[in-house]
This record gives sequence, structure tokens and C-alpha cells, in this order.
Amino acid sequence: MKDKHTERWSTYEPFYVALGDKKVADIIITNHARVRWTDRVETEKTGFSDIAQYLWECLKEGRVVSYYRNEEDVYTIDDDLVFVAEFTPSEQVDLVGNPLHKMIVVTFLGRMSETMELRDLKTYYSWLRHSRRMTLIKNNRKRR
Repeated sequence: MKDKHTERWSTYEPFYVALGDKKVADIIITNHARVRWTDRVETEKTGFSDIAQYLWECLKEGRVVSYYRNEEDVYTIDDDLVFVAEFTPSEQVDLVGNPLHKMIVVTFLGRMSETMELRDLKTYYSWLRHSRRMTLIKNNRKRR
């Protein structure tokens, strides 16, 4: 999505928002992310453009921060809403020639205020892997 404001007064520079070391020029919402948005975040504004507009506003206001300092795939909005995003280089470049990026929102994990497990994602994911593995072992035992 494009915006009307730029960092400089020049009209030749494409619009981007800095997020860490990335310069986000476009937001792409996956189908899975939209479904998770409907299930876990909001039920009224569920269109792709509604979600992208909300993310743009949060990016411009500096409300999006990395969940972990070293890893750059999980982000939070207002220290509450957790989502997973990937970055790919865009065809666009800024005036200096640095590449701009597309932010692909993979999924929304939910709100930390509603789901306590999201406060420590590493523990949550290890628990999920363990529970899935135990389910597979149990199912395997039943088949024999």
C-alpha cells in the first residue's frame, strides 16, 4: 500500500517505513493470516485492505517492534498482538540505491493479553512440538 507522506519533501522517492534494518515499501497479507486475523484478532474489519491499512498505521507510528532482539520473524504491535512476517526484496529502490522490502504477513498468533502462552514463544513452540509428537506416538500405538 502506498501512502501520501514521505520522509523528505522530494516527490521522486518511493514511500517506505523503516522496521529495524528493513525498509518496508509494501505489505502482503496471506490467506492464512487473514483467517487467523478473523479467528484471533477482530471479526468486523477482516478484509485484506483493512488488515494492511491497520499494519501501515502501526508501522508509521512505530508501534511494531521485534519480539526477539536477534530474530527478525516474529513481531508485536503495542506489546500485545503477535504476528509472523517474512521479508523479500522489492523491485523498488530508494534514491541511494538501497533495496526496499515487501513485508509478507504469514500469520497472526494472537494477543498476549488473551493467550498467556504467547508471552514466551520458545516454550510455547517446544510444548506444541512435544504434544504433537506424543499424539503421533499414541496414534501409532493404536494402529498396531
